[in-house]
Amino acid sequence: MAEHKENLLDWLRDAHAMEQQAEQMLKAQASRIQHYPELKARLEAHLEETLQQQKIVEDCITRLGGKPSTAKDLAGKAMAFAQGVGGMAVSDEVIKGAIAGYVFENIEIATYTVLIAAAKSIGDTATQRACETILPQEQAMARWLLEHLPDVTTQYLARDAAEGLVAKR
Repeated sequence: MAEHKENLLDWLRDAHAMEQQAEQMLKAQASRIQHYPELKARLEAHLEETLQQQKIVEDCITRLGGKPSTAKDLAGKAMAFAQGVGGMAVSDEVIKGAIAGYVFENIEIATYTVLIAAAKSIGDTATQRACETILPQEQAMARWLLEHLPDVTTQYLARDAAEGLVAKR
């Protein structure tokens, strides 16, 4: 059973780093969006959820006698920075960012699904409930992005085709 607890703790550290990465990605993307107010507002709202999720995950780690992994957190932030810099270089940044956001949300969904199962298997109901609180938020964000990708795409194409309008952000 001790090995299972260590696995859970390690996966919680991964989730904490993932949420650190999400924070950086959401901040960067939302700060650069200029012409897509609905997308910007939803990213900013999810950023607030993400900050709360980080705290929830950190509390689970601490309760289990661990602490977040500085190395994993830094790696997550570095990956987010690289994604942000890469996005600035493409002409369709808003589209690529929305697609990447949808993919990332699905990674988070899979992660919290694993965490729920792992916590349940060792009888850690507090961690299970914590992750069950986070999972619907990630599912809602993924669903929102998927439902709004067509509209963002249509807006982008209209702006791209119009003389003098900037579509990228």
